[in-house]
Amino acid sequence: MKLSRFLLPALATCLLTVPTVQVHAHPSAATAAPAKKPAGIQRIDPTFWWVGMKNPKLQLLVHNPGIADSKLTMAAYPGVTLEGTQKLESPNYLLVNLNIAPDAKPGKLKLEFVGGKNKLKYDYELRARNTDKSRVQGINSSDFIYFLMPDRFANGDPKNDIIKTARARTVARDSMYARHGGDYKGIEQHFDYLKSLGVTAIWPTPVTENDMPKASYHGYAVTDYYNSDTRYGTTEEYAQFVQKAHQNGLKVIHDVVLNHMGSYNYLFIDQPAKDWFNQWPAFTRSNYNSLALNDPYGSARDRDLYNKGWFDTTMPDVNQSNPLVSTYLIQNFLWWVEYTGLDGYRIDTYPYSDPKFLMDWGKALLDEYPQLGMFGEAWVGSTAQQAFFARNILPPVDGFKSNLPGVLDFQSQNAAWDALKEKGNVYKFYEALQGDWLYEDASRNVVFLDNHDMSRVYSVIGESLPRLKMGFAWLLTTRGIPQLYYGTEILMKNFSNPDGLVRSDFPGGFSGDKQNKFTAAGRTPQEQEAFAYVSKLGTYRKSHPVLQTGKLMQFIPQDGIYTYFRYNEQGETVMVMLNSNQEEKTVDGSRFSERLNGFTSGTEVVSGAAVTDLKSFKVPGWSALVVELRK
Repeated sequence: MKLSRFLLPALATCLLTVPTVQVHAHPSAATAAPAKKPAGIQRIDPTFWWVGMKNPKLQLLVHNPGIADSKLTMAAYPGVTLEGTQKLESPNYLLVNLNIAPDAKPGKLKLEFVGGKNKLKYDYELRARNTDKSRVQGINSSDFIYFLMPDRFANGDPKNDIIKTARARTVARDSMYARHGGDYKGIEQHFDYLKSLGVTAIWPTPVTENDMPKASYHGYAVTDYYNSDTRYGTTEEYAQFVQKAHQNGLKVIHDVVLNHMGSYNYLFIDQPAKDWFNQWPAFTRSNYNSLALNDPYGSARDRDLYNKGWFDTTMPDVNQSNPLVSTYLIQNFLWWVEYTGLDGYRIDTYPYSDPKFLMDWGKALLDEYPQLGMFGEAWVGSTAQQAFFARNILPPVDGFKSNLPGVLDFQSQNAAWDALKEKGNVYKFYEALQGDWLYEDASRNVVFLDNHDMSRVYSVIGESLPRLKMGFAWLLTTRGIPQLYYGTEILMKNFSNPDGLVRSDFPGGFSGDKQNKFTAAGRTPQEQEAFAYVSKLGTYRKSHPVLQTGKLMQFIPQDGIYTYFRYNEQGETVMVMLNSNQEEKTVDGSRFSERLNGFTSGTEVVSGAAVTDLKSFKVPGWSALVVELRK
């Protein structure tokens, strides 16, 4: 199938080359059972829970050979009621439904499973909730996000490089699809580097277990919803990572996949029931076309293919219309917030999930954590379609009305590429923001220049440092939440074909690296110039609310120059001019009188040069002028 240029790169996140698993086969109990049965219950999800959650209902998924034949008894526990159990198709699962009253205290529920070959006891832990309401800080337009791949950023603990029980047990830095060894410790060791850029939030690609035989490094094929990938660190170490980030003034965004899982997830190897997955007579891909969801003339089959078709052969499509599956997923993502104190979720392949589930999932998380930041990947071809998947002014379509605060702004990213090329069209910047009227609040959208699924911007624009600096200026002064892909600030390059090259290691993050780009001494003059430019604007943005929450006024581009202002009620005003011409241009300031009136001078933010004449501006070719205005 030939996909549009908007959709094809999204597949690069997740394509794996492992044997296809039959989608209609249900493993037998004998197949799923381990060679030697361990003493006690194999697992219960969630692994533990908390008293005091707003939703008193708790669904436990118990997994153990033959557990369905057991009768559950629970010792009396004040405030906790056993509302019943439910068998599933697989004999190896039992659902336990509990009700936890608001006055229940932390402790352990004494569970006993008796029947068939089982006589098993389990102490299920109920913990006290964290009472620090500021612990989950949220993500908003005051933030500057640094997006990285933990495996490719820095290796701080070589002892976790190889896990003997993992399906992929090698580290091979010369292979773009193998593990390279990066981890939480490696990120922690470079907190100061991130802060020097003005970064306030870290977004790693998924850190939950991805125990797939090949290409497991990216994390988008989860094999255990309740465990960290131990090659990054333990689940406890991830919670500590979040805490250490907070202590360093850095927030953490948790990257998640709702639509699918990895085919080596225990829930797929031993399926609780056939209807936990979207099953087809033979393997059936998604059509990857979100237009089917709200096409007034569309067919039901096209909608089903989009939402229920599989993303890839090794990524089973989860049936979120099943209320048991929906509850399982919602509880999991509540669990990660309460356990770690993470600040926000980035949702991969957001539009592919069941629409009703998306509304239920978003409501459940925001009901429990109103301050939680959330933005989704909606890699679509128009502003209207992108706005459809965020909070917007549009009427519901077939009952769907998105409650997602924001999305990754692929429309402005497309505009940036068009504007920054040698014969760039800065009108695209203007056009991309003109559509913001469709959103409830476009400032919650995340703006970016490149990411792990596309060519690096430096290569796309012909390795032009002047034009890249224009891009940095736009990124850090426009509306929304800026996101920088790791290494873009030191001119990392390459094209997405082959896609692995855009996911290269950060030089200096690994033992034996000949160059250390984390230090100024290890950078070339051009790399240092790029780094210093981002650092200057990033730290300026961090200390100037006008670039975080100020209003934006843009003027129709003329003569290849795009001009806009950020301003607020406190009297702060910053003027930005982007010149897409190779030659210097003189701009008449009278055109901008409604924003310049009352100001007499200014300072160019990056260079520190004084600006004394606001009637006429000279803007060098392929450059950005960022001026803090003064009265």
